[in-house]
Amino acid sequence: MPTISRLRKPADKDFQAVYAELKKIMAPFAKKPLRADEGPGSLQLIAPPAPITKGREVWFGAVKINKNYVSYHLMPIYACPDLLESLSPELKRRMQGKACFNFTTVDQALFKELRALTKKGYQRFKTEGLL
Repeated sequence: MPTISRLRKPADKDFQAVYAELKKIMAPFAKKPLRADEGPGSLQLIAPPAPITKGREVWFGAVKINKNYVSYHLMPIYACPDLLESLSPELKRRMQGKACFNFTTVDQALFKELRALTKKGYQRFKTEGLL
């Protein structure tokens, strides 16, 4: 019977590459009015309070290295689920919950789709008065 130390674990360097690519998608939106909070293996974008949010900040999205995958959170798809109508089945399979996508490897085709979805989400948040 194999010991735990012999079981395959995801390579951290692989996750670093995935994180770097996903961060490239989120980073262009890290400008006013959004505030970027960044730490090791984590980037969060937060909008300031707006009249529509009754004084609360709005979490736009995040990229984070987790134990078994890299997550990409995009809150506009939670707030505006119609943004998911044109989502490909391949990207939909990466979803966990209502606003999170998980990746273990770089997939440029899916990242291109995610980039377009993030841009649509940003525009929608602006239209809805959340940014």
